[in-house]
This record gives sequence, C-alpha cells and structure tokens, in this order.
Amino acid sequence: MDRAPFVTASSLAAERDADIVLLLADGEPERAFDQLMARYEAKVYRLCVALLREPAWAQDLAQDSLLRVWRALPRYDAGTAALSTWVYAITRNRCLTALARRPPLEVSWEEPAVQEAAERVAAPEPPPEADTGAAIRRLVDQLPEAQRRAITLYYFEERAVGEVAVMLGLPEGTVKTHLHRARATLRQRLA
Repeated sequence: MDRAPFVTASSLAAERDADIVLLLADGEPERAFDQLMARYEAKVYRLCVALLREPAWAQDLAQDSLLRVWRALPRYDAGTAALSTWVYAITRNRCLTALARRPPLEVSWEEPAVQEAAERVAAPEPPPEADTGAAIRRLVDQLPEAQRRAITLYYFEERAVGEVAVMLGLPEGTVKTHLHRARATLRQRLA
C-alpha cells in the first residue's frame, strides 16, 4: 500500500516562505521584507484584531509588530521556526504585552458616548430572525477568551486548525478542544 509522506503544517509554511528565506540568505533583507509585507501585512492585522478586538488599536499594534519584524529580520533563523510562525509569534507577543499593560478604562456617565452605549444596551433586542449573523457574533463574543479567539480565527477568518494553532501559540489539540467546547456552548445557547 502506497502511503503519502507525512507533511506537517510547519513544513508547509516553511515551503511557502522559502523565497523570502532565500532572499535573506542572499543578503537582501529589503527585498525579503517587501515580500514578507505583501504576504503577511493583512494577516498580521487580522491576528491583532482577533486578539485585541479594537480595529484602531489593532492597526497600531500591527504596524508596531511589523516594525519589530523588520528590525529582527536579519537575526531570523529558519532552523528554529517557519517564517510565518516567527512573524505570528512576534505579533501575538506584542498584542499580549499591550493587553497586559493597558490601563483599565475610566468611564464617566457624563460622556455622551457612554450614555449612547447604555441606551443601546437597554434597548430591546430585535427578533432573532432579523439578523442571524449579528446574533451569532454576539454569542461568540460571550465565549471565554480562548474559545472566542479560536472560533474567530477558524470560522470568521477561515483559518485551518494548524494556522490557528500557530497564530495563538497553542498545540493543535488545544485549538481543537477550544473549538469543540465553543461549538457545544453555542449549540446550547442557540437551543
């Protein structure tokens, strides 16, 4: 019986980025970074949005992450991790550091934006058939953080389990567990 060779997600990622790694090895970091930006700029931003849940803040941290990638690019070691894994790890770590350092929000009831938000919260919910997508998104937003991140990347960003694992810095089995538990919770809440 002929068996297909075992190919891991990391080896596919390394293969996908071989052109960028080759440019680095040839001493062309500027060209390598240009190709890296074309391939990963949008992905880095989406990872930041998934982790931070604030598009404007995510944009700032995505740019900061890419600046960090640029500065560290000459020291990248292809033998340690696939380029995408390395880029996502820098991005994830930057976002988690920013979240940990973020001061708690101070809210004043006197602010018009806060009053508007309170009125929206107090407003009656539209009938479920009105906007199923928004209702599901609200249910996903209520999930525990790890499950919400996994569901967001897997379903809304249409990532493979291996990519989600790399982006979140988790083993694939843990991502599958988060997805399973999140689906079970969502089924229960929808019933």
